Amino acid sequence: MRYELYYWSGIQGRGEFVRLALEDAGASYDDVARTKGDQAMMPFLHGKHAGALPFAPPFLRAGKQVIAQAANILAFLGPRHGLVPASEPARRYAMQLQQTVTDIVAEVHDTHHPISGDLYYEQQRTEARKRANAFCEERIPKFLGYFEQVLDRGDGRHAIGRRHSYVDLSLFQLMSGLDYAFPNAMTSIRRRTTRLRALQQRVAERPNIAAYLATERRIPFNEDGIFRRYPELDER
Repeated sequence: MRYELYYWSGIQGRGEFVRLALEDAGASYDDVARTKGDQAMMPFLHGKHAGALPFAPPFLRAGKQVIAQAANILAFLGPRHGLVPASEPARRYAMQLQQTVTDIVAEVHDTHHPISGDLYYEQQRTEARKRANAFCEERIPKFLGYFEQVLDRGDGRHAIGRRHSYVDLSLFQLMSGLDYAFPNAMTSIRRRTTRLRALQQRVAERPNIAAYLATERRIPFNEDGIFRRYPELDER
């Protein structure tokens, strides 16, 4: 099957979690908005299509199915491409972990848009500094400490049992995004995230991922996406 991935064309955002899974699996897919423009998503968002109605991108078209929400898409792709164990408990645990990644990604977004996504960052800068300070001091260590425990309770190398999964790919993306947005905060806890750092390096070296990261299709992190580097939000 050739998939169609729909996500905003100029940013990594939440779509990158899905894109990494497709790339790692060597799946055939069209990154629709990057070739046809963001307007190609509008018929789906306005309900002018058959199938389930997505609230927002990312969403994936797989045959007649339209599947939205990054964690839900990954739960769909995982069994089809060997990116999750076969057992039902393992699949539920993978979804649990992915939803936890979703939680911290939402908090990352709120560091630069703590009041409203409809306002510019410059219109909420003061509030953003307060939110980002609490995020760096309290939330980053809490979330990453949890994921360190997850790896430790497994084999020390993988989030799920002793095999590579879509959760590993998402942890790679999370660590990479946090490194970009909050380099000072991430440096300060480097000794407490040794397993996550090792996982991040292993994922980057996976053949399909390494090949993808070397292409122009891996859009650089920028100040239009979720992970944004504003120095005043990372003062240490």
